[in-house]
Amino acid sequence: METEAARRRTFAVISHPDAGKSTLTEALALHAAAIGEAGAVHGKSGRRGVTSDWMEIERSRGISITSAVLRFEFGDALLNLLDTPGHADFSEDTYRVLAAVDAAIMLLDSAKGLEAQTLKLFDVCRARGVPVITFVNKWDRPGREPLELLDEVEQRIGLRPAPLNWPVGVAGDFRGLVDRATGDYTRYGRAPGGAGLATEEVVPAGRAAAEEGKAWQAAQEELALLDEIGADLDDAAFRSGSDTPVLFGAALPNFGVRALLETVRALAPAPSPRPGEDGTPRPVDAPFAGQVFKVQAGMDRAHRDRLAFIRVYSGKFERGMTLTHAPTGRPLVTKYAQTVFGRDRSTVDVAYPGDVIGLTNAAGLTVGDTLYARGPVVFPPIPAFAPEHFMVVRTRDNSKAKQFRKGIDQLDAEGAVQVLRSDLRGDQAPVLAAVGPLQFEVVAHRMEHEFNAPVEMNRLDYTVARRTDPDSAPALARLRGVEVLTRTLDGSLLAVFPDKWRLRAVEREHPDLTLVPLLAAGADD
Repeated sequence: METEAARRRTFAVISHPDAGKSTLTEALALHAAAIGEAGAVHGKSGRRGVTSDWMEIERSRGISITSAVLRFEFGDALLNLLDTPGHADFSEDTYRVLAAVDAAIMLLDSAKGLEAQTLKLFDVCRARGVPVITFVNKWDRPGREPLELLDEVEQRIGLRPAPLNWPVGVAGDFRGLVDRATGDYTRYGRAPGGAGLATEEVVPAGRAAAEEGKAWQAAQEELALLDEIGADLDDAAFRSGSDTPVLFGAALPNFGVRALLETVRALAPAPSPRPGEDGTPRPVDAPFAGQVFKVQAGMDRAHRDRLAFIRVYSGKFERGMTLTHAPTGRPLVTKYAQTVFGRDRSTVDVAYPGDVIGLTNAAGLTVGDTLYARGPVVFPPIPAFAPEHFMVVRTRDNSKAKQFRKGIDQLDAEGAVQVLRSDLRGDQAPVLAAVGPLQFEVVAHRMEHEFNAPVEMNRLDYTVARRTDPDSAPALARLRGVEVLTRTLDGSLLAVFPDKWRLRAVEREHPDLTLVPLLAAGADD
């Protein structure tokens, strides 16, 4: 058990939209021989789209909305890559994924450096104690100076950067990479169309100096500076979250991607004991236990099945074993267990700590639920974000009422959107609450195309939500501009306000009422 767990590396990629996250995911899979040809988010003629972005809306908008899980061997390691939504409107889904990983790759655009969404996601990594490996992408395009990017990382987020390789040639004039540990210089060449593995040629230093000229000389001077200031990686500091190894490359033509994979294999931590809700760590060799961190439906149009993604925290999973659903105590038979990348699936017979399995049509499973084989355990819940956008949703066709209710309930269970209800509004007009408005667009698209129940939505003028209790709810509901709704998924009472000024006025005038802040997607709620 411990041997298998020690082989696992479970990680995610975090970035701002358009930094190249889905492209990097494909490039990593290509280098590990998990796919035969890498795709592009905005595919050109003759080049396919990315496998991980399988929804029609993802392909048309060039963004990642769903989470993908890719499992592949690389050398003596087994890597579990959890791809995440990059758009800020889906930061809640990304947060759930980060609850299930042991490390993260922070992807930076060489021209833009640290961007808003990257900073938010890094804060989540820091809060959860997830160590971060930094990959500076798009070095084949014009960008900033590498030393300037390192300085930004240190000054803005307090991570001490430790470059493992260094680019020869400025951004946009990429010549190759020097490995700081060995001094080896690797020159890259593009594969036809950019969809295959890049060619790699190790060039002796003397020849590199003659052929690369001033670019080589500039790189050597910068490398000497790094040595002088002691920019070397401290493994313990990396695992504690104060150091970050930095690598350079370009995901689209697959430059420097193999070095990144090797770094993940060498440095990313293996699964370790995960604390239960009572604070007691559960050893990886304890009987099976895992937690649902994602629920997704609509991936197989032929069957309209529902898949619950579960991170294995301890023990050996065997397909067909009977597990206990911690919230209800009921037994669950795991006959259909799969691993998923985009729409591609394969059956999983055995899984170990660090692995991610998908249970098909496991009714009643929701995000945050714990499953265990023996020895009761409950892992801490995965909190929902504070919604900032609210819509009333209704079916356009009353004859589709059954499909409407089924679709709304399904999307609620997935966590695609929060569903709020009240006796006043009734089940025919629930309120949808979201972190970002693009979530509503996805809901409308899926309701029409997956559940055959087109909907209409009307915006509500609320922007702030607070958790309350049954004692305070009646008094809050009588106040001007305040409404109290019940979150369907967990029964929480939420009081919603038009803005933070109205909230502050209510808090000042009624200090005895319960108003508890929710986990915020942004920094100022």
